[in-house]
Amino acid sequence: MSTIVATQPLPESRFSPGFRLAMLLPGGLVTFFLILFALGLVLFLAFRGNDGSLLGAGFTFANFTTVASDPLYWTVTLRSLAIAGLVTLATVVTAYPVACYLAFHAGRRRGLLLFLVTLPFWTSYLLRVFAWKIVLAYNGVLNSALIESGIWSEPTLAFLNTPAAVVVTLAHAYAPFAILPIYVALDTIPKSLLEAASDLGARPFTSFRRVVLPNSMPGVLAAALVVFVPTVGDYVTPALVGGPASTMIGTLIQAQFGKANDWPFGAALAVAVMLVILAVVLVVRFADRRFGSRT
Repeated sequence: MSTIVATQPLPESRFSPGFRLAMLLPGGLVTFFLILFALGLVLFLAFRGNDGSLLGAGFTFANFTTVASDPLYWTVTLRSLAIAGLVTLATVVTAYPVACYLAFHAGRRRGLLLFLVTLPFWTSYLLRVFAWKIVLAYNGVLNSALIESGIWSEPTLAFLNTPAAVVVTLAHAYAPFAILPIYVALDTIPKSLLEAASDLGARPFTSFRRVVLPNSMPGVLAAALVVFVPTVGDYVTPALVGGPASTMIGTLIQAQFGKANDWPFGAALAVAVMLVILAVVLVVRFADRRFGSRT
């Protein structure tokens, strides 16, 4: 006869205030110095004038005026949002079937497959980008395969240095970030719901549409957010596999902090991008609450 042991949380009184403070102190210091301090420094620089010094001089709104009035930055920002949106869509669409298989059909192989999903984390991000550059290059793997198969007679430049190359590379790089939250959401769906839907005569597609998809939407939205936020400001991938038509706002920000040596204007661009991303996050949170209230 099996026995079920219910675990209860330890009373808070068993931990002294000094012990709790010691446990919270490392995380609090990391949060303050690496996040709040850095964010405060960026906000401070955004309102400074560029006089060639590290922290600028005086306080001014000229940086934000330039960002709002110059069509170049609006164009690049919209392009960044479009590329990040395509990356998010491609990543989530391809990650969902993988997560479904892991949650419902993997069986004993689930642990091994989860290990394989997280295996790209063991390699350098730059190494993965360079690998795609080799695949998409003029004399790369893809062109060579197409020529060997007889589809094309000569290599083409249509793959590398294009927005499509940026989308494919970023989608591959961030695929594990999308698979894991969707898998967690699917794995928490009670199997009794699927059994009940089947007993009531629902076909597999109907069960997926009425049970699985609505209950997994919080994971889908979380995956979309995890992918979208970092890809908006990415500048490494566009620089390596994208061309002039793939320039993103992260590239311009990096140029202001690097070649232009205009840290205040670069900080203003970064703040503008953060505000745009914040708006997207609020929309996703609103959608998450709506889906949560329906399920």
